[in-house]
Amino acid sequence: MKTSSLKLKWLVIGAIPLLLISCDKFGDVVIHIPSITIENVLNSKPLVESGTFKNTGASPLIMPGESVSFQFSAAKGQAVSFVCMYGWSNDLFFAPANPGIKLYQDDGTPIEGDVSAQLKLWDNGTRINQVPGATVMHPGTAETTPKNITEVSGTDAQGNTYAAASTLMKGTLHYEGNSTFTFTITNTSGGTTNPTPFSPGVWAISYIAGGNLLNPNPLYVSGQPTANGLTNIAEMGDNSLLGTYIKGQTGIFTPLSPVLVVVYNGINNPIYMTGVIDGGKGLKELAQKGDASGLAAYLKTVTGVKAVFVLPAANTKILLPKIGTQAGGHVSQQLNVSKGDRIAIATMYGFSNDWFFASTGNGIDATQKGDFSSTIGLFDDGTAINQFPGAGITQFNLAGTPLVESMPILTVPNPNAFTTLPAISGIIKVTIQ
Repeated sequence: MKTSSLKLKWLVIGAIPLLLISCDKFGDVVIHIPSITIENVLNSKPLVESGTFKNTGASPLIMPGESVSFQFSAAKGQAVSFVCMYGWSNDLFFAPANPGIKLYQDDGTPIEGDVSAQLKLWDNGTRINQVPGATVMHPGTAETTPKNITEVSGTDAQGNTYAAASTLMKGTLHYEGNSTFTFTITNTSGGTTNPTPFSPGVWAISYIAGGNLLNPNPLYVSGQPTANGLTNIAEMGDNSLLGTYIKGQTGIFTPLSPVLVVVYNGINNPIYMTGVIDGGKGLKELAQKGDASGLAAYLKTVTGVKAVFVLPAANTKILLPKIGTQAGGHVSQQLNVSKGDRIAIATMYGFSNDWFFASTGNGIDATQKGDFSSTIGLFDDGTAINQFPGAGITQFNLAGTPLVESMPILTVPNPNAFTTLPAISGIIKVTIQ
């Protein structure tokens, strides 16, 4: 009986390699069953663009009759907000109501011309208001208990009167093309009952994702206490502290599309080749729309390709970046691979016109393990005209229709014509275990 038990034990142990070693369609022995994981590790920011403005003359103040301008990009649904001080006051500031000045009509037509009707005057709630004018003492008397930010509509809390903000300040939008706008602020207060200089200011634009702005109140919140350096603008016309805060909120936000993973042997990277025009096999749809289905179907017909996967994230399908304390999206897939096999991946830079991440060169040795993020590059498919990533009216994932171009597939430079991106390993992580 004891001998039979020992024989059975060794038969079971001897069968284990047979379970781990099988044959693939090429007749090769499978020696590895690794798992590949792709993660969106981007520490995302809620604001796509921001900046400061001031008069470029001898004084940074914008005096009656003077103007300042700043330029930005935006997609449908995004809005521009700004703040600057009503100079001859204790703590009043100009700003549009949140989320800011609308930039496109509902049909996607850019808005141009006078938008002064959207400008308002606000009380920061930190100083007792004196009669507005050149004799206002700064900083003035502090409120015993700071109040919430409130709109000044005709009169302030102390009964002082004001002309409408739209008569003191003129705001003008001009569309430059390709999703780019110029916004001009003109001091029209001269000759009114409330002449005043304007201070240097701060402006910002929020990302929009899923039809919702990530930060619809980037500079202030009506009915809430002032924060983040706004008091320095409202009381002293100093935009440095709020400008620094807003800069820290500005950067990159992008999802990654469902990830294409290809296992191949004896051929070069079958997904793409730099320096040549997109071959029309489905890469354009991945790069412009995040749809890898067509490219996956094509790759399954290519000699040398052993396996093709399209990996959507659970629940969301797309791989969202890190948002606050929320971890970024990830996908994983077990792979049956043999000696000589290579692995390549591709996924769309979601908030672009036609950028995609992909394995560089001839991909990854499928029998190796570790972090292969350094082998990933960012490429421009050359099939759609580029716009500011996350602020383009023709970007598919921002409800746009890409504008056609025909250029070779090339590496996206960094910095590029629009922005400076984090290191690729700070956006996408690829590991094999």
